[in-house]
Amino acid sequence: MGIGELDREAHVPGGTDAAAAPRTLAEALRARGDEGLAALLRARPDLLSPVPNDLTQLATRAGTRGSVVRALERLDRFTLQTAEALAVAPDPAPYDVLLALLSGDDGDPGIEKALPRAMRVLRDQALVWGEDDRLRLVRTARELLAPSAQHPSPTGLGPTVSEATAGMSPGRIQEIIAAAGLPATHDPVSAVAALTGLFTDRDRMSALLDTAPPEALAVLDRLVWGPPYGEVTANPAPPVRWLRDRGLLLPASPRTVVLPREAALHLRGGRAHRAPEPDAPELTVLREYRPQVVDNAAAGQAYAALSTVEELLKSWDQGGPAVLRAGGMSVRDLKRTAAALDVTEPVAAFWLELAYGAGLLASDGEADERYAPTPAYDDWLDLPPAERWARLATAWLMGTRTAGLVGGQDAKGRTLSALGPDLDRGPAPEVRRRVLTLQATLPPGAAADPEALLTRLRWERPLRGAAGTTSAAGAGGVGGSAGATAPSNATGSVGDLRSRLAHWTLTEAEMLGITGRGALASPARALLNLPLAEAAPEPVAEHGVELSVAASRAATLLAPLLPEAVDHVLLQADLTAVAPGPLRRALADTLSVLADVESKGGATVYRFTPGSVRRALDAGRGASDLHDFLTAHSRTPVPQPLSYLIDDVARRHGHLRIGAASAYVRCDDDTVLGEILADKRSASLRLRRLAPTVLAAQTDPAALLDGLRSMGYAPAAESAAGDVLITRADAYRTGARTAPAPVPDGPPSPDATLLGAAVRAIRAGDLAATAVRKERPETPGPAGAPPRAPGELPRTSPAETLATVQAAALTGTAVWIGYVNAEGAASQRVIAPVRVEGGFVTGYDHTADEVRTYPLHRITGVAELAEDQV
Repeated sequence: MGIGELDREAHVPGGTDAAAAPRTLAEALRARGDEGLAALLRARPDLLSPVPNDLTQLATRAGTRGSVVRALERLDRFTLQTAEALAVAPDPAPYDVLLALLSGDDGDPGIEKALPRAMRVLRDQALVWGEDDRLRLVRTARELLAPSAQHPSPTGLGPTVSEATAGMSPGRIQEIIAAAGLPATHDPVSAVAALTGLFTDRDRMSALLDTAPPEALAVLDRLVWGPPYGEVTANPAPPVRWLRDRGLLLPASPRTVVLPREAALHLRGGRAHRAPEPDAPELTVLREYRPQVVDNAAAGQAYAALSTVEELLKSWDQGGPAVLRAGGMSVRDLKRTAAALDVTEPVAAFWLELAYGAGLLASDGEADERYAPTPAYDDWLDLPPAERWARLATAWLMGTRTAGLVGGQDAKGRTLSALGPDLDRGPAPEVRRRVLTLQATLPPGAAADPEALLTRLRWERPLRGAAGTTSAAGAGGVGGSAGATAPSNATGSVGDLRSRLAHWTLTEAEMLGITGRGALASPARALLNLPLAEAAPEPVAEHGVELSVAASRAATLLAPLLPEAVDHVLLQADLTAVAPGPLRRALADTLSVLADVESKGGATVYRFTPGSVRRALDAGRGASDLHDFLTAHSRTPVPQPLSYLIDDVARRHGHLRIGAASAYVRCDDDTVLGEILADKRSASLRLRRLAPTVLAAQTDPAALLDGLRSMGYAPAAESAAGDVLITRADAYRTGARTAPAPVPDGPPSPDATLLGAAVRAIRAGDLAATAVRKERPETPGPAGAPPRAPGELPRTSPAETLATVQAAALTGTAVWIGYVNAEGAASQRVIAPVRVEGGFVTGYDHTADEVRTYPLHRITGVAELAEDQV
């Protein structure tokens, strides 16, 4: 956008003493108060990178294409429709003309009520400026939204008569106005104006259309709501020829015609849009439950989420699957993880990404890179269950990792893998928070209809969220019988990222326990900083409460709803143990080593097997330790079969000893070694006897251990000193890792401190840039040098510079200086010198709003301010 967008002959209505209206966007911004500038910078934070030097630079940056596109993407549907209507209106356009384009000839009270709000948003974001009698859309926004052959307008309108007849021969224009029943004119400009006047005159236009053949009216009906272009044959049918002769269809190319904008607006009844949407769609309630039912259901899901994450990471205690060369997990490993968790692959991908986003899981960074839990996982396990849930919920709410993309393809056709790159989506946190906040607007216990929720999201962000449906519904060919067809430039309905994120949010929030039965739970309201007792139309400010405080409040609300941990199990005669609830941490850790989990649910069932008992013995526990443990933690007597199982495995455990030669087996009973040698299953171990009680193997100790265990023996590993090696339950961990940083969707929202400092800096810079300087007598420059422009800061000699700043220091006045810093960047500043010595001038810099010191040799010029600026 050019800064010199002049508002010619603009005046504020309402009296002869009214101040002149702004002629440029910079002047409009200059007339704003500090709150207005802060509102602009808050709504468009990209304008702060870096902080503009003055308001002229701010206006320039606000008109750049990238910034305008980002601003348009964040408009709701009606505000965007307002901007689209301004793009097809005259420039500048009065408020009444804009209202007529949106509400049509018949008017619409809903639009009249909603339009001031939309205009306020557009003004606040500096997309529209000027007084109500001369509204201007910034040039870049007009270029983006105005209709053209290459980029049809969402309104479905085409070019104006003036634009469509540009380049048409004067004779052809005269033929058109004659066929339309208008008198001949002396020049093409007046002819185009006459044709435009005809199309915008409701009575005369209606009279002209009354004479049209029915087939011609049918052609217009197919073009009126867009696309306005249609293809014609070399010899069009009479209805098309009738329309073309009277200018109702104008040539856009040798084989294409277009319906002029003025004619289309008459046929539409003055509306720029077929279906204006001034009001946000209402959320409908799908089901209603008692709030306590919702909270209990959510708490159950929260507990299941904790158990699932813990089970997942515990299964990777000794190291998880390998990391692909391109990053992420292989499809085969994802399937194995899903089978281990007894869930589908998309659900397994969600739990993996949740643990990764919370910093509980990472790659170990070794040469043979694998995934494993991080040290933060152990810290997480030590937290109370409610706090563990709050940690997961916060990571999900603020993270940009998007598990729903796993299994899809990127732009290059490569499959996206779980825990791999390219799964970050910047809009994810904003969509998640908005979906949950919209649910919070319903009464507690009410579950929103998902389709109504998606419709509301599309209304709020149509450019970023709406499925791509053509705005010119019903568009088609000009008519087969008429010898013309419309080019296929409408886009079909396609799924978009924002809608998919909303779908995934609803599913993931239910799995995580943020919602229960589709309704928002009380802990989730606390996590979002929302009121707990009743619904609120808008969320509480995100910066009002620190996220850690909100997470603590959520954990406090969730804690009473979670089942309490128990310190006992019920031992059964079939070698199983039933946990009647969640077990305490120490009990659960020991029992998971001594037994295998057979089933999960409300009560977890553990099964004791020879392998699980041997695992406990390998961890350093003796048979008596295991008997004492079960006796202490069982509410039922220890069954005799379980006691026999423990004693039998313990009796045989460690009878065989395995060490490293490559590997060897030793046993005090040489008959046992003879049995091993005679067993055909030991052939793969390639054993040979070195002594009556020692066998050597051509394999490593770990493989030898596994091989003998598969044969039914219970060997034990030993060290070089002959001591039994105890396999502790301590797990493998990665090095210290931080959780992956979210990928922001554009610049972060500035806080109040940054906004205040930025506004002060911009005001100070603008004051310096607009200060009036006292003109100095023009000194002749070198031959051929261009004359200095009016108001331009003159260059001064070092002696003149020194004399001027010294005089200003003595009189306490401010001066205007040109300054070049050490990096060679030039700037202009207003300073009030207080001390000049040693080749430096120290003074109060009005531009920076602080005291600074400048080297005199870097000052390129100096000038005194005008009397009214001192």
